[in-house]
Amino acid sequence: MYKINHIKIGGFRRLKDIDLPIRPFMVLIGANGVGKTSLLDAYSLLSASAGGGLNSKLSQFGGVSSVLSRDKADSVSLLVDMDVPGYKPLEYELNLTPKGAGYAISREVLSQSKVGSTKAFKHIDSKDGDIRYYEIDKELLVRPNWEHNPFETSLFQVPKMFRQPEELRRILGSVTQYHVLDVGPRAPVKLPQQMKPADLPGADGEDLIPFLYYLRESNRDRYDAIEDSLRAAFSDFESLSFPPVAAGMLTLTWKEKNFRKPFFMHELSEGTLRFLWLVSLLQSPGLSTVTMIDEPEVSLHPELLSLLSDLMREAAKRTQLIVATHSDSFIRFLDPKEVVVMDSDDDGCTTARWGNTLDLDEWLKEYSLDEVWRMGGRS
Repeated sequence: MYKINHIKIGGFRRLKDIDLPIRPFMVLIGANGVGKTSLLDAYSLLSASAGGGLNSKLSQFGGVSSVLSRDKADSVSLLVDMDVPGYKPLEYELNLTPKGAGYAISREVLSQSKVGSTKAFKHIDSKDGDIRYYEIDKELLVRPNWEHNPFETSLFQVPKMFRQPEELRRILGSVTQYHVLDVGPRAPVKLPQQMKPADLPGADGEDLIPFLYYLRESNRDRYDAIEDSLRAAFSDFESLSFPPVAAGMLTLTWKEKNFRKPFFMHELSEGTLRFLWLVSLLQSPGLSTVTMIDEPEVSLHPELLSLLSDLMREAAKRTQLIVATHSDSFIRFLDPKEVVVMDSDDDGCTTARWGNTLDLDEWLKEYSLDEVWRMGGRS
């Protein structure tokens, strides 16, 4: 299985110099403003670079100048490497610099070191507008003879490459980031939804109902696992149903033991809706290779967080799961090897260290991980 093994981030907001191994399940913890969401955003920028959305994503962030580490960097640098079974890791590096009111891709390299050699084989080698990529038929680096968009990466634009670079392009391009689910009065998750095939519940829950309906019909074991999780979380829960409300439209109802009539989606609490969406997401057969979730604990009762951590560990067997949290209660149910401790150094820049690399053994003999965190044992 191909997977991202490592990420380096430089000059991105407070992430002036981050060098972090990626594990199957990693939970980012830290105070407000230390860079947890920034790490997710940097990863999403890499994903956009592989999928042709770099310009659009940078516009969402306000441009390169807006995300540069203030007074501490003149470019944004992003690097990941991917494990390749039987070979050296494949490494992708992208540097972005301000240029006028916009930006330039000042460096882009996709390379793989050769076993027994200090020289790397380069699939892409571009610097300051001089674009070169490896042409398989010609067996050398060539310049494009087609119109190359300078605001999108060569990783996205060059023709089909060898299998390993194609896997990296696919993995990065499919990275998915989920924020706190909208549960407002007119939120998509509260409204009837169109009956259609869906392998994910949607970032806003806009496909939650068709996803669950088709999962019930096509993968009963996984659907039953969702209902079992709901019963473990809510002792009165019995089952979900999907009554039609119009041609091609379904709604979802929630049946409990003590009530004869079921509850409709708009009648459920915020925490119940968010937990239902999270459980559905984590059980989805369509999870991308990398899944990022920001603040999953919002509106959830602390008793649900133990179950949620177990569901995440199970999902991490099928996706690399990166979670950002503010919740001390959630940390209680984690192991130090699952936690990335993020803090600020004396210059106000972010540091990031895996919990099991810190000297916590003596602390953990007497205290739980969340108690150590609250007492400042993270330093």
